[in-house]
Amino acid sequence: MQDVKSFLEKSFSFGVGLAAWSREKIEDAVEEMVKKGEIAQKDARDFANDLVKKGESQREELSKLIQEEVRKAVDQMDLPRREDVIGREELAAIVREQVEAALGKTDIQD
Repeated sequence: MQDVKSFLEKSFSFGVGLAAWSREKIEDAVEEMVKKGEIAQKDARDFANDLVKKGESQREELSKLIQEEVRKAVDQMDLPRREDVIGREELAAIVREQVEAALGKTDIQD
C-alpha cells in the first residue's frame, strides 16, 4: 500500500512540475507566435490562458482516470480498507473485555 501511496505522490509532483513547465512552454510558444505575426499581441494572453486551462482540464481528467484505475487495482488485490482494520486502541479494548470476561467466569466457577 505504501508503494501505491508513493506512486501517487510522485505522480502528483510530476503533474505539478509538468503544469509549471507547460505554462512556460505555452507562454514561450505564444510569444513566438506573436513575433511571427501569427497572433495579435492583444490576444496572446487570452490565447495562452485558454491553452493552460485546457491543459489543466485534461490533467484533471487524467488524474481522475488514474485514481479510478488505482482504486480498481486495489480492489482486485482484495486489501483491507482502513475502516476494516481494527486500531490498536480498539484491539486493546476487545482483549481487555475478553480477559475481564474470562476472569469473571473463572471467579464464578471457583
